[in-house]
Amino acid sequence: MADAKVIPFDDDRSRQSAQRTGRRRPVPGRRKAEPGPQPLGTPAAPVSALPGAQEAVERASGARAADRQEQRGGWDRRIAGGLSFLRRRITGEYDVDEFGYDKELTDQVLMSILRPFYDKYFRVEVKGVENIPAEGGALVVANHSGTLPLDGLMMQVAVHDHHPAGRHLRLLAADLVFMLPVVNELARKAGHTLACSEDAQALLERGEVVGVMPEGFKGIGKPFGERYKLQRFGRGGFVSTALKAGTPIVPCSIVGAEEIYPMIGNSKTLARLLGFPYFPITPTFPWLGPAGLVPLPTKWTIQFGEPIPTDGYPPEAAEDPMLMFNLTDQVREQIQHTLYKLLVQRRSVFF
Repeated sequence: MADAKVIPFDDDRSRQSAQRTGRRRPVPGRRKAEPGPQPLGTPAAPVSALPGAQEAVERASGARAADRQEQRGGWDRRIAGGLSFLRRRITGEYDVDEFGYDKELTDQVLMSILRPFYDKYFRVEVKGVENIPAEGGALVVANHSGTLPLDGLMMQVAVHDHHPAGRHLRLLAADLVFMLPVVNELARKAGHTLACSEDAQALLERGEVVGVMPEGFKGIGKPFGERYKLQRFGRGGFVSTALKAGTPIVPCSIVGAEEIYPMIGNSKTLARLLGFPYFPITPTFPWLGPAGLVPLPTKWTIQFGEPIPTDGYPPEAAEDPMLMFNLTDQVREQIQHTLYKLLVQRRSVFF
């Protein structure tokens, strides 16, 4: 019996032909699909084919390369400056004045250490710094508080960083500061000097900005319940110094420092044993040990008031006790009034 032959139908031949050619046979009654929109994000043409696109890409690449080059150059300059600074410190090729002030060390090291506390921790807001003269001597008189003298350091950063003329504040410090090891050297390097009329007058006559806190230990060591109440301003020696030098007096009010170490007690026995004017007891010190020395992150405001001129008085005015009393009282009242005004405006101790 002969072999049977399989005769393919037309559809089978069509399918086989379509498979060989890679095309599908159109289904009767179905319209040919129109080409749909291209997927989102797929450009119709290469970016380089757009007018000016190639130039824009090249400019962007050049800008990025320039930025990277500038960053590398900035780091190179910083490293070179740091190495040069170290070389000068090692070889002793730096200048200090007769009071021990080291401007280079203060600008590059000490201010860099204090600045994070000023900007980030206490978030100090400074007002009226332009009231300090752009040139010539000036005596800045401020309230004193906080158990530890951080207010003077923050005031120094405020003048250093925010005065339009970039002036430096030379603080007058108590004898105790220059009796402490390490602190003594750092204070001298930062431009601090002994709180005496001779040093203050010499600095003022040289055209320096001098800072003084007449409350002294009475202000910095007062109980928390007496915060923002100014203590007596001594005998008015700072006024006599300003009158002799003919320099203006700039009142300064500091809000925020009173709460960094709330002083709720004073151990006089320990103070006498250690030779300190007071030994503070706070909610955290001495109970938490060294951790109790961490100040509370209060929000600070430092405001410099209108300067009080002294150059219009005759030379013998510095020996007039009544005039010194009146000027001292005027400065004190102006600082106290500004403190009350700032306290009313303050929303919170920490914000």
